[in-house]
Amino acid sequence: MALDRWIALLILGVCLVYGYTAFFTMDEGLAPFMRRNPIWPSTFPKVLSVLAIVASLVILLGFEKSDAGPAEGAIDYRRLGDYKIGQAIALLLFMVAYALLLRPAGFVISTVAFLTCSAVLLGERRFLYLVPISLLAAGIIWYLVQGVLGIFLRPLPFFLG
Repeated sequence: MALDRWIALLILGVCLVYGYTAFFTMDEGLAPFMRRNPIWPSTFPKVLSVLAIVASLVILLGFEKSDAGPAEGAIDYRRLGDYKIGQAIALLLFMVAYALLLRPAGFVISTVAFLTCSAVLLGERRFLYLVPISLLAAGIIWYLVQGVLGIFLRPLPFFLG
């Protein structure tokens, strides 16, 4: 079995567990008045799990393959050393560090640091554009979440404000 089908099988397993959780365990603790709402907190996870299960089944059963042969951009599992695995692992580690630093460092600082470091890792070298764009993106997202949606999101570390 090709590497893309192994990955689709792994994603299918994760999505089945996620879907089971969304459909059967997330709504047990809802307050009675929320049970009458047309959209529950589990609605998006339900839709996401169903779409991901369908997509992984399409890949697993080979419906997306054409009869022309192997695709030009297909991953060859025998040549994994030729790909930039180190960059992918470093980006995943940056994501974990971002999630861990989000609360103590604040949203704006951790988001700017994540965007800047990941862009540098991926090859961006124009810091004159990179830092202001990261600051602008983090500021706009913070404003939308805090100001428009009304969800409290600590912008700076607790000792700064």
